[in-house]
Amino acid sequence: MAPFLELDGLTKRFDGTTAAEDVSLALERGGILALLGPSGSGKTTTLRMLAGFERPDAGRVRVDGEDVTPLAPERRRFGMVFQHYALFPHLDVGANIAFGLEALGWSRDDTERRVRESLAQVDLAGMERRRIAQLSGGQQQRVALARALAPEPRVLLLDEPLSNLDPALRERTRDELRNVIRRVGITTVLVTHEQEEAFDLADRVAVLRLGRVQQVDTPDALYAAPATPFVARFVGRSSSMTVNVIGEQGDRVEVRLENTTWDLRRDEVAAEVTPGPALLLARPEALWLTAPGGRSLAGTVADRRFLGASALFTVRTAGGALLEVSAPPHAVEVGATVGILPSRRSGGGIHLFPPEAEQ
Repeated sequence: MAPFLELDGLTKRFDGTTAAEDVSLALERGGILALLGPSGSGKTTTLRMLAGFERPDAGRVRVDGEDVTPLAPERRRFGMVFQHYALFPHLDVGANIAFGLEALGWSRDDTERRVRESLAQVDLAGMERRRIAQLSGGQQQRVALARALAPEPRVLLLDEPLSNLDPALRERTRDELRNVIRRVGITTVLVTHEQEEAFDLADRVAVLRLGRVQQVDTPDALYAAPATPFVARFVGRSSSMTVNVIGEQGDRVEVRLENTTWDLRRDEVAAEVTPGPALLLARPEALWLTAPGGRSLAGTVADRRFLGASALFTVRTAGGALLEVSAPPHAVEVGATVGILPSRRSGGGIHLFPPEAEQ
């Protein structure tokens, strides 16, 4: 079955600089896809090409089998919520939502009906006459969402929808937004640089870097099986060091780390890793603090970051690598000499990549 929404090889350059290159993504009807990446990764440019605000230098956008690439934004039947909502402060809530419908030629009766329905969809029923200035940030966000949903679009686009809210309000509004999107069942693409936001709202996440898609997968798979060192570092926390792969023994891979060796599970190792130099990346929860000696990697605790139920200890190894280890808050003191071993309780979290993967 063909995907409902398809981005096929989208490329965009500005004055010789590539903002997005060969971006190909697909989404089933009713799915939610997050474009996740740091500033300059190409996620906003990709969203603007999808919306029709930017014309791609190459590639196509298809919706339900229709090529919409040549169509103007208003003819694509997409709804969009902008980063700063773009609400009209001089109009009340109902007039804000009705504005787009009137521009599309809807009758007065149909417009009033759809305004009521849209507000009910976002749990703001009966607030048509409320002034924008009287609303909280979360309520303004839902008005912007109601306005985007009012024309019954085929696809909903969200551009950093929660970035201008304070942390406490952002979490509450994210829950509300997730519930609305899933209740309406609309195909949705959102742009964010916040991993938690992407994981909480989306079924699938596309991680972008320098205009290219690094990996597209479920949040769980991105965390558990990152395809590149960049994804491992950007999604969650990872620390790294250069190691030497000695070889395989059954379902284990033996790795030399400075003054010791570890044996790792084969499924934690990228398929292309062969004997020789490699890059090891480890999640904090995949490492275990122990007494120095044996097969443990020796180091000194350089820092401790209290996180409540646990703490993040930064250990400097003899070779100068910095590894973050999750442990109980009072496991060791800063300055203590410790050993580090891979934790078998983590179910993974240690990955090897060939040295060139860093590029």
